[in-house]
Amino acid sequence: MKANWREIPRDDIKGQCSAIYVTLNRKGNIVMSRVTYERLGKPKAFHLLFDAANNRIGLKPTALGLRNAYPASPSGSRGGKMVRAYRLLQEAGIVVPQTLQFPDADIDTHGILVLDLRTAMVSPRAANHPRNRAAGPRRE
Repeated sequence: MKANWREIPRDDIKGQCSAIYVTLNRKGNIVMSRVTYERLGKPKAFHLLFDAANNRIGLKPTALGLRNAYPASPSGSRGGKMVRAYRLLQEAGIVVPQTLQFPDADIDTHGILVLDLRTAMVSPRAANHPRNRAAGPRRE
């Protein structure tokens, strides 16, 4: 019997540790993976941008000492970073009932991390958390 080999391409599917991974929780914390942070150039701070027409959030890398710069603080033990953006939620009127994950987060040609709220989904990790699976209303 003749073998019918098919070569499998390598870069079709990105692993979680090599893809851009960003979440937004109801407290306004934007958390990104170490890989995402490194692809942005390891900035000390970000300018927060909001595009109301397209319902998108932008994080533009900047220096820490500049006006309106939000610092990037450590998050977790694997090198992730967090930007506290509660004011963005208040100013833009964004309601986040559960932690959102941005599956199509991307860095544009200007170096801005673009987070599209229209395609954001509830993070599977947050949805499966015991606190969120418990029956009955959640206390605030």
